[in-house]
Amino acid sequence: MKTQSKQHTPKPPWLKKRLPSGPDFENVKVLINKSQLHTVCQEAKCPNIWECFSKHTATFLILGDRCTRNCRFCAVTHGPLTPPDPEEPIRVAKAAQAMGLQYVVVTSVTRDDLTDGGAGTFADTILEIHNRMPDTKVEVLIPDFQGNAQALETVLKAHPEVLNHNIETVPRLYSTVRPEAVYARSLGLLKSVRKFDPAIPTKSGLMLGLGETSDEIRQTLEDLLDAVVIS
Repeated sequence: MKTQSKQHTPKPPWLKKRLPSGPDFENVKVLINKSQLHTVCQEAKCPNIWECFSKHTATFLILGDRCTRNCRFCAVTHGPLTPPDPEEPIRVAKAAQAMGLQYVVVTSVTRDDLTDGGAGTFADTILEIHNRMPDTKVEVLIPDFQGNAQALETVLKAHPEVLNHNIETVPRLYSTVRPEAVYARSLGLLKSVRKFDPAIPTKSGLMLGLGETSDEIRQTLEDLLDAVVIS
């Protein structure tokens, strides 16, 4: 009996992408290494690192490369920790200047071991970048600071152009995906930003494909909208 051969559907052209060539990738990589800095691109094993570095852009990761939390979706290494480096904000600003960035994105590992969650380092980094490059905009992607309102205020007083905090997933999946985070706490953080300074735009991110339903996605988006609308 003849067995039918399987027919393979060709991959769409947009799925295939040639890696960038030329010295730009290595130049950025060398700059980051020499500056003793970390990037999400490297620590989180982002597949877009070739494209981003080749375009002289990167997301800076401050407060070290080890995290106090161990979220299942993240590739950043979990503990042990080192003390914050007081010179790190200066090195980030110098690297951003050397890369000629007009828009700098800064995030961090989560540092629940620190009283302020690392808010002071975020603020110092924002101020250093603004001091060296007054026309450059800074977006910070912050952790939840365990609900510490004073820590959030420390960051906001440094006047980032954009405040980003990711909700990541729907409430039902938090215990599996983000067991050390709290859905309501993340929403509360975004709401607090709008109350402190409505002029600072807020952003958030939501991952899909973890088992959430369409209704759960819709409800989460409504929750986010409610959090950033000033009543």
